[in-house]
Amino acid sequence: MRYASISGRLAGLGSDKWAVHIEGRRRIAAGTDMIMLSIGEPDLPPPAAVLDAATDAMRGGRTKYADGQGERSARSAIAAMLTRRSGLQVGDRDVVCMSGTQHGIFATLATLVEEGDEVLVPDPFYATYEGVIAATGAKFVSVPTLPEDNFHLTAAAVERAVTPRTRVLLLNNPSNPTGAVLTAEEIDAIGEVCIRHDLWIVCDEVYAAMTYGVEFHSPFDRPRLRDRSVSVASISKSHALPGFRCGWAACPPDLAPRLTLVVETMLFGSQPFLADATAVALATDHPEVATLRDTFLLRAQAVVAALEGSHGVRTHMPEGGMFMFLDVRPTGLSGVDFAWKLLEEEHVVVMPGESFGPGGGGHVRVALTVDVDVITEACGRIAALADALADAR
Repeated sequence: MRYASISGRLAGLGSDKWAVHIEGRRRIAAGTDMIMLSIGEPDLPPPAAVLDAATDAMRGGRTKYADGQGERSARSAIAAMLTRRSGLQVGDRDVVCMSGTQHGIFATLATLVEEGDEVLVPDPFYATYEGVIAATGAKFVSVPTLPEDNFHLTAAAVERAVTPRTRVLLLNNPSNPTGAVLTAEEIDAIGEVCIRHDLWIVCDEVYAAMTYGVEFHSPFDRPRLRDRSVSVASISKSHALPGFRCGWAACPPDLAPRLTLVVETMLFGSQPFLADATAVALATDHPEVATLRDTFLLRAQAVVAALEGSHGVRTHMPEGGMFMFLDVRPTGLSGVDFAWKLLEEEHVVVMPGESFGPGGGGHVRVALTVDVDVITEACGRIAALADALADAR
């Protein structure tokens, strides 16, 4: 039988990256006690008002077909939120609703690039980006970031990576897995490179509401960059609702109709009752959202405290997001080998840094999705293993 080339392009870019996590889940199912720190699934409850809105909308008959671009209620709420954030006017016609951030990135790239084009991605990068870009037929081009710079992307690195085939810079800000949050000055400098080479900037901003001691900035919020920027996000992380699959892409007015055409071929309209819930999620502040952010901050501080004094593993406070990126290079092991050894010997499950690109080598990612006492216990086990390995070198 014959198959389209897309499945060949995607070979090895799917669940293979999650092998340690999958094995951890298998062992739990078999009865082994494991501490799971491998995926970014918020463990705290979502806002009650949002759940009530979804339930009320369902019972009120909001279960019919929806507008292909997204229900007006959700698009208006998203536009208002972005207008408040940026101080620049965003209209509901500038917003296309998606089934989560992943859908938003895929649809946006499918609208902007094709075979022969190149997409620049800061390395380390979120694990699904390679597959999303490969699906379009475009070429994935990694742009190195450095641990000594806390993995902040630089304009010089972007400039070096640009070729005549480059069409898009895909940013993840705040970054998963590194926790880096770009400053306004860094974004402006990177933006000048993109202007000079006529590049789109696609911004995965799913963690925009989760920053710690630094201010969030977006290319979409910068007047000089607005006409070439797309802001993609969802309520999956900010409101602890990953199963709702409610996301969006906000973009320049001329892109929105083209993007809508692509979205309509994939999923002709999202669920109206979830659109109404999204509108409630974004229209007001919810105490559960503040609790979520504060809890992740406390857990990050607990990780730093638990690893203080270790000579086998190093870390620092993330600037944003819900992960810690631990440097285990003093052990002499790769992130992959350390993660497997940690699973086997200490029953702690983390993600290898190499799952997020070559730039993540010698690191592991820890999700801040368990209580402080559990994550402190896990870090004690991580430090014990790392220190023993470092001493044995």
